[in-house]
Amino acid sequence: KTAFHRSQTLGYRNGYAVVRRPTVGIGGDRLPVNQLSQAELDELANKASVLTYGQPKQAPPAEFIPAHVALDKKVLKFDAYFQEDVPMSTEEHYRIRQVNIYYYLEDDSMSVMEPVVENSGILQGKLIKRQRLAKNDQGDHYHWKDLNRGINITIYGKTFRLVDCDRFTQVFLESQGIELNPPEKMALDPYTELRKQPLRKYVTPSDFDQLKQFLTFDKQVLRFYAIWDDTDSMFGECRNYIIHYYLMDDTVEIREVHERNDGRDPFPLLMNRQRMPKVLVENAKNFPQCVLEISDQEVLEWYTAKDFIVGKPITILGRTFFIYDCDPFTRQYYKEKFGISDLPRIDVSKKEPPPVKQELPPYNGYGLVEDSAQNCFVLIPKAPKKDVMKMLMDDNKVLRYLAALDSPIPEDKDRRFVFSYFLASDMISIFEPPVRNSGIIGGKYLGRTKVVKPSSSVENPIYYGPTDFFIGAVIEVFGHRFIILDTDDYVLKYMESNAAQYSPEALLSIQNRVQKREAPALELENKQTKEDPGEQELEALIDTIQKQLKHHPCKDNIREAFQIYDKEASGYVDKEMFFKICDSLHLPVDDSLIKELIRVCSHGEDKINYSNFVRAFSNGPG
Repeated sequence: KTAFHRSQTLGYRNGYAVVRRPTVGIGGDRLPVNQLSQAELDELANKASVLTYGQPKQAPPAEFIPAHVALDKKVLKFDAYFQEDVPMSTEEHYRIRQVNIYYYLEDDSMSVMEPVVENSGILQGKLIKRQRLAKNDQGDHYHWKDLNRGINITIYGKTFRLVDCDRFTQVFLESQGIELNPPEKMALDPYTELRKQPLRKYVTPSDFDQLKQFLTFDKQVLRFYAIWDDTDSMFGECRNYIIHYYLMDDTVEIREVHERNDGRDPFPLLMNRQRMPKVLVENAKNFPQCVLEISDQEVLEWYTAKDFIVGKPITILGRTFFIYDCDPFTRQYYKEKFGISDLPRIDVSKKEPPPVKQELPPYNGYGLVEDSAQNCFVLIPKAPKKDVMKMLMDDNKVLRYLAALDSPIPEDKDRRFVFSYFLASDMISIFEPPVRNSGIIGGKYLGRTKVVKPSSSVENPIYYGPTDFFIGAVIEVFGHRFIILDTDDYVLKYMESNAAQYSPEALLSIQNRVQKREAPALELENKQTKEDPGEQELEALIDTIQKQLKHHPCKDNIREAFQIYDKEASGYVDKEMFFKICDSLHLPVDDSLIKELIRVCSHGEDKINYSNFVRAFSNGPG
């Protein structure tokens, strides 16, 4: 090799500099065509995606979130304690106080809280309020990077030992790359633990002589009669027992009292003779007492003779017995030993419950109440019993009355009804006589039935009786009011023969009815014997009106019009009906003479004698 120069790589073409790649190297060795250097290959590898997809877009900057938003309500909690000296006490020399240290991530502030312990006598709660706490004299503050388990931190001269933290604090610190120390046990206050120990009990040996008790009270037994009432439970009953209390060793025995054909096995004892505990030790309540005997160490108080008193309940092994009696020896013992002289026997016999009063269901509205009530007495209802003697004595006896309908409708005021009261069955039927061209279909208004008074209740109905019917009485039949106007002669005779049953008002109405019937005959007799001054005035007034009117065109129809509305042919009509008829006949009732004539013809307050009134409108005598 003779040529060791580098090949020329720069040349000019058409006045432009052109870079040429060398084809041979130093020494004339042939170079591979288009061989790239390692740096160029690395750069080409880095720009492969750029060459393929173009220049990438610049990523938008991350959104800024302030610390008080990102770390809001995120608090680190550490369990710690500190020790303080107690110089003025003989029971404790130092005190351990347990606290919770909170670190607020949003503003790096800290607070120290001490849980409140009742009756501790120490001001507890918030020891250090929330603030940034100084770490040293240079003004640095505690940061969460300075906190860990198993370390001491000094805050305002007090050294706190951090022993543990909660789950959130552990996860947060580990996520920030802080290695946590293993947790420690919380230090306990020695004086508080001393107070938790139970008080020592000193048992003094008893000086009671059991042998003396055995020799003194041998074969002396207190006998009590008791009952166990278990009727509140399902299939429970009230059973009798005998409780024996043996004075020699303070044991109790419960014997069953069997009766003939009671259906129970003849076991003599419910509970074998043994001492019965009254108050147990607290720890002995959960002890399996069913397999071991109860010792004196597990019982604070046993049942004694003073616990068995007549008239008071006593609970033995969960079963409450009521003592209602005892034998004479027991009464004498209680009188001498306890000074109780009055132990009367208590009556525990079951009293028969009062018979259940049968209450009828509410009336359903169908048929009579007596018929409906028979469905509640027997399964197959029977007809209610009737008064046979009354039916035989009052057979075919009917009381008839004439009544008017009390209705605000004008068409109903002229309607007349015939009430028939059947004395044998106390039933009422109503018949309306048909009136020609009245527009109302007459006939049977109500069939035979018993009518209930409006003042009675549905459960205890009171029916209308014969004493409720008299002239002027108001009878309400199923919401319709009727006024009794007149009766037949048989009713008058019946009322006279049974005057004791009727009220004075009813008897007075009959007397007025008889007097009205006798009045026309008396007037005629008085007219024949003696001329009445009122009659003279009436005749003079009729003559004056006849001379003034001379002749009225309606004189032939006036009497017929009044007679149509006078169904009883009594010669009187109601004052309201009188003026309606006069208005329909166009009679001059406004004239002063006519008014005077109406006044003279008035009979009572609501009746007018139309026969005398009609005479004034005719030439001859009416």
